[in-house]
Amino acid sequence: MPDPALTDWLLTQDERGNPATRLDDQHPGQQAWSEGNLVRPLVHGATYFAELYERIEATRPGDLIFFTDWQGDADERLTDEPGSEVAEVLGRADERGVDVRGLVWRSHSSAIGFTADENLRLGRTLQKRGVEAILDMRVRTGGSHHQKMVVIRHGDDPTRDIAYVGGIDLCHSRRDDAEHRGDPQPLDAMAEEYGATPPWHDLQAAIQGPAVHDVETVFRERWEDPTTLSHSPVILLRDKLRGLDTEPDPLPEQAPPPPPVEGATHVVQLLRTYPNLRQGRDYAFARGGERSVARGYTKAVERARHLVYVEDQYLWGDHVGNVFTEALGRHPDLHVIAVVPMHPDVEGFQRTAQMVGRRRAMLDMARTAPDRVAVYGIENAEGTPIYVHAKTCMVDDTWTTIGSDNFNRRSWTHDSELSAVVLDTAGEYARTLRLRLAGEHLDRTDPLDDCVSPEGMFRAYAECAAALDAWHAGGRVGPRPRGRLRKLEPPEVSPAARALALPAYLFLHDPDGRPKPLQKTDGF
Repeated sequence: MPDPALTDWLLTQDERGNPATRLDDQHPGQQAWSEGNLVRPLVHGATYFAELYERIEATRPGDLIFFTDWQGDADERLTDEPGSEVAEVLGRADERGVDVRGLVWRSHSSAIGFTADENLRLGRTLQKRGVEAILDMRVRTGGSHHQKMVVIRHGDDPTRDIAYVGGIDLCHSRRDDAEHRGDPQPLDAMAEEYGATPPWHDLQAAIQGPAVHDVETVFRERWEDPTTLSHSPVILLRDKLRGLDTEPDPLPEQAPPPPPVEGATHVVQLLRTYPNLRQGRDYAFARGGERSVARGYTKAVERARHLVYVEDQYLWGDHVGNVFTEALGRHPDLHVIAVVPMHPDVEGFQRTAQMVGRRRAMLDMARTAPDRVAVYGIENAEGTPIYVHAKTCMVDDTWTTIGSDNFNRRSWTHDSELSAVVLDTAGEYARTLRLRLAGEHLDRTDPLDDCVSPEGMFRAYAECAAALDAWHAGGRVGPRPRGRLRKLEPPEVSPAARALALPAYLFLHDPDGRPKPLQKTDGF
């Protein structure tokens, strides 16, 4: 059994705040986590896709593959080889007798910058191959299903079962590697700073052991939910006219959890976000929603004493920023390091709204602890910004999460999200991942002894960024300094622009999905 001092970092079943879920039914008492797991952080989409390809290709009749996706491209290759396209790999698996099921977010219209066309194409292509891939729009108005998971279970050998949880979609632009020159199949539209093949930084967690059952339960709860796939009769009628499958078939009985991995020391807790759907609709497994992502992060950051290390796509707003500022104010030795995109991925007015969110969070932290908070972007060796899509956080080298959720109110209250928290009874996981990421951003392969302590890592990042920033400011003359880090300051946005962009930021980019009583108390 893990030391209670370790599991005190985790939420109990009551603290999860969702009595309707069966996610924790396999766990005794107030325990809301599993033990005996092995979790491997897969850094970079190319690493994840290559492993996923091998795992799916190895499945046989009687096995199960369940997946969810926010954005999907049928033709995205999992490797460099023809025949590794997402739809082809999943289609082949189904044709050889694997039970393949998918929940793909239907998405908002492509006319306003979303991916409805691509997601529809993925769903239709898979359905034609026999895969039951359902387009799922059971979301709050303006919301999305943002979970990105794959579960593979083997009918004859549960020791081979595996689940993947993180921020990597099965779509274009994600298959980048450590060199960060981008996916050969890029997104159609990204901000011009990122070039024709945008460099992309991302993570996925590969989970083996009893926690695979928990991830599968998350999928099953969504699949089996009786809520209609869309509350728009127009969409439902159009789908029927297209011949799309709109009625998920029953799933086979769920197998028991896989056995603990021999010698494994990882405790895993799943955190989720589901919104309060309103209008008489609600998830049967999350009445009024679930906000364990917000609760789990809040509990962990409140316990922070030395270092919170974050890599995130957004890091927005005062609601999320307050969690950091309160911790920084209470603990004078606490440092915060964040790695985020150098630029938003959008242009024009939408960019201004996103910059308002970043400005609010950065200013709040800077006012509280200007010498203990640092925010960085990253670039590749050619000087092209790397889009940070990772969603990971390490607190005091103890509590680590990899998931789909970002540090913003939308992810904490409004969309569906899934994150895997890992505690290591051997005490190695968080520090190993932190130093691995530091090695990449510092462009170093040595043991990084100077980065082990929070102060040392804070100093190493600052020195690296200062050298690279000075090289750019000096006209890029002479050898390029080692490293990829660029120091970021709160964005300059004029008062008039902030006033114009604030409504779009609050109601479109970072909306609130909590029930009204919680909104009034500003609780989760």
